[in-house]
Amino acid sequence: MTTPHLVTRDKTRRIMVGRVAVGGGAPLAVQSMTNTDTRDVAATLAQINRLAQAGCHIVRCAAPDMTAALAFGPICAASPLPVIADIHFDGRLAVAAVENGAAGLRINPGNIGDQRAVDRVVDAAKAHGVSIRVGANGGSLPKDLLQKHGGPTPAALVEAVLGHVAMLEARGFEAIKVSLKSSNVLDTIAAYRLFAAQSDRPLHLGVTEAGGLLAGAVKSAVGMGALLLDGLGDTLRVSLTADPAREVEAAWHMLAACGLGRRGVEIISCPTCGRTEIDLFSLLAAAEEALAGVSEPLRVAIMGCVVNGPGEAAHADVGIAGGRGVGVIFAKGRVLKKVAEADLLAEFIKAVAVAQAEYRQNNS
Repeated sequence: MTTPHLVTRDKTRRIMVGRVAVGGGAPLAVQSMTNTDTRDVAATLAQINRLAQAGCHIVRCAAPDMTAALAFGPICAASPLPVIADIHFDGRLAVAAVENGAAGLRINPGNIGDQRAVDRVVDAAKAHGVSIRVGANGGSLPKDLLQKHGGPTPAALVEAVLGHVAMLEARGFEAIKVSLKSSNVLDTIAAYRLFAAQSDRPLHLGVTEAGGLLAGAVKSAVGMGALLLDGLGDTLRVSLTADPAREVEAAWHMLAACGLGRRGVEIISCPTCGRTEIDLFSLLAAAEEALAGVSEPLRVAIMGCVVNGPGEAAHADVGIAGGRGVGVIFAKGRVLKKVAEADLLAEFIKAVAVAQAEYRQNNS
């Protein structure tokens, strides 16, 4: 039996985003961003509540105009999560969002305004005890840096972030975290590594504009997975062109795969082959839907035949192994019962409920 590799996380400074500790050895925080119109308070709060139920720790909302910035008042008052204001171009929006309860700001180097605008933002952040994320994206770097580095290179991203961090530090502001995102996975990895070698500021990980559900999750897993296994990262967001709740789901799968955190059910399922004699695809889809609300970190298996059944999935808390029109329900390698294919899902859910109760009892 191989010994699992344990990730040693890089030690960064600690800041607070509302009540959530970031950096300094705090647990990795999962973030997402609402895609509702922030001015629609009810819709935005409904989505934030869904994200919280999915396991999100911090949420970001756009503040494209003053009406949206003022909407942070009722949103932050009712949100179960700390809310970060996403600010571009207009420092007045940052000040308004902070004054209306935002727990943090996300600003981009070079587009927040002149020095006076930066001063006003920093003064407001200090006065209200909020954090600032300095975010650089490959697609929105200042022209002088693009010319100097010949494009949005990792070095250009790092220089942009270090320059803006220095501006905040010069004003005595320390509650800073940073992100250095590119839609190019290799550039993203290189930028974070380069920055981490020069600074101990906490890092928010992400591959920007990653794409749709499948392609985006793969790109994010490759980019952020490499960094997480390096020990880098204090918060993360999987940026997908999809329901924001799927971002949170993908983030937890990523953390579980890296041995850095588990939430909810981890499903193990075989890829199917010529031995499969049950409708495993439909069974898996139904099981995923039925288990979506389970928060206990259980490992379950959906296996298509006895070859890949209780033996290979013996470590699963609960599992199914299929046969011709029938299947067995097993737990930790021990067969519990044999049932008809039509009853497999219902019996499986019952067995999962038992495992949930046992987990709660053992961890109360």
